Parts: sequence; structure tokens; C-alpha cells
Amino acid sequence: MTESSESPYELMGGAATFNRLVSAFYAGVADDPELRPMYPESDLAPAERRLRLFLEQYWGGPRTYSDERGHPRLRLRHAPFAVTPRARDRWLHHMERALATVTMPDDQREQLWSYLEMAAHSMVNTLDEPS
Repeated sequence: MTESSESPYELMGGAATFNRLVSAFYAGVADDPELRPMYPESDLAPAERRLRLFLEQYWGGPRTYSDERGHPRLRLRHAPFAVTPRARDRWLHHMERALATVTMPDDQREQLWSYLEMAAHSMVNTLDEPS
């Protein structure tokens, strides 16, 4: 068996896949009363672009995210927000629904979902639910 020289980004479908995934994700976030307050911009487009660029770079696509924003520092960037287990679960809910809208090989889908779950769990920074 030969190794593919394609990056996971390419195997997952490249820019079209990540555009569709992130767009579908933010369509869910826009109407979510738990998550929407974590996005201070009145327009979700900047957050959508940042997530798309981050995911593309993480999976071997263009390095635009780092070129524009430096090191991702995910936990630090999320520190101003109370990321509770409930918020994590809402985030994963919308991401799982978004992932269902894209076409990619099952092994790539599983790899992406595994990463998204791990990342979401690592962003939890408070166990206290807001009252």
C-alpha cells in the first residue's frame, strides 16, 4: 500500500469542504442563545473566517491564519468567555450537524471529528454554569 502525498486538507475536500462546514456551523450558532453571546461582533462573519482559516491551516491547507493572527493560542483566545461543559456540548452539537453537511471519506471524517471533540473538551475553562 502506498502513502498518499495529499494533505488531510486535500483529502477532506479542501477549501470547499471547510467553507461549507464552517458556514453550516455558524448558521447554527447564530440562533443559539447559549453560544451566540460568546461572539461579540454583531456579524458572525469575522469569527466564521477565523475558524475556517484555523481549521484549513491545522489540516495542512494555507497558512493564512498564522500569517494574519500568529500562533492560534486557542485556550488564551477563549479565556475571556465562560466555556462551560454545556457550552462545549452546544458547540459540538452544531459542529456535528455541520459535519453532516459535508462529503469526505469516512476515515477523514472520523479524524476531523476526533480532533473537534478533543479541542472542544480542552476549551472548557469553568465548571460552574452561569446562574
